[in-house]
Amino acid sequence: MSATTHTRPHPATTGGVDIRLPWWALALPALAFIVLLALMLNPTDAHAAASDPAITHLFERAQQLISG
Repeated sequence: MSATTHTRPHPATTGGVDIRLPWWALALPALAFIVLLALMLNPTDAHAAASDPAITHLFERAQQLISG
């Protein structure tokens, strides 16, 4: 007994390339850039710019871990 296969009709090509990226494909590299940039800053500068001392403490701790 043989089964019939159904083929999909090919969509008409318009000649252009239509690429759609998901939202996270742009958001994650941007977030990684911001985090790395913040880690390179001096924690005392981050304390002056940040209103939350917990964020400053996190940056200081991350810098301590990275520096050794």
